[in-house]
Amino acid sequence: MHRSFLYVPASNAKFVAKATERGADAIILDLEDSIAPTDKAKARAALAEAVPACAKDGGDVWVRVNRPMRQCVGDLEAAVKSGAHGVMLPKAESAEHVRLIVEVLADVEREAGSKHETKLIVLLEHPAAVLIAADIISAHPRVIGAGAGGEDLATAMDAEAGPEALRMPKLLVHLATKAAGRLSFGLMGTVADYSDKDGIRAMISEARRHGFDGASCIHPSVVPLLNDGFSPSPDEIAEARRIVETFDAAESEGRGAISLDGKMIDLPVAERARRLLARAKTRP
Repeated sequence: MHRSFLYVPASNAKFVAKATERGADAIILDLEDSIAPTDKAKARAALAEAVPACAKDGGDVWVRVNRPMRQCVGDLEAAVKSGAHGVMLPKAESAEHVRLIVEVLADVEREAGSKHETKLIVLLEHPAAVLIAADIISAHPRVIGAGAGGEDLATAMDAEAGPEALRMPKLLVHLATKAAGRLSFGLMGTVADYSDKDGIRAMISEARRHGFDGASCIHPSVVPLLNDGFSPSPDEIAEARRIVETFDAAESEGRGAISLDGKMIDLPVAERARRLLARAKTRP
């Protein structure tokens, strides 16, 4: 599952050592915003040990690279050679940008003799990128998911990083992501205030109702909230199972729509129930 991603500064050995204990579905070793400019090279070099350490229990390890291309190329090379599952591409700006990154990844993989095809999650962090989200997200099959970066997006809009300003652009990216058949990540606001647990729970609940698949966080205390909020509850699983069983029985009798507890159950409702059950099977 992809319910929770935990950002960990790649150069912080203490945080890296504890990363696998936090319960996140995936770990993002960060080379970008959490790393001071003077420590970029150190953080990149640290991937050689940090990626295997974070992958030791079988979880996916991603690397968030830097945007300036001169830094990004070195980051991509280090990510591939360290064995990272994928790359988080911040400030994705166009389909051409994504395809250029894929070209670099393919070159490095070939040179390293790697048989693993490094995946991409693209982060759209500027209004111009949001408006062409469909092109960016569908630029290459290596892109498995996308999200809108709240803080940078709010800064670019001269707006506050709250749900009022971020809901529309985040939903636009979400719709483009789902239209492309990829995974959609994020919350309507930001989790910068990780101490506001009630507020975070509310954002997770809203995101799930809209069909988001998971989200990232910068503090380990948020991980269990994401895991719980993006997982089907026992009651939801039981209800979905009842819907599927009742619908299948009706369909075998030649009926296409039925009533269950005063609600109409037809093919789209049954399909949503099947998908919920499928997600529940992949839950750790």
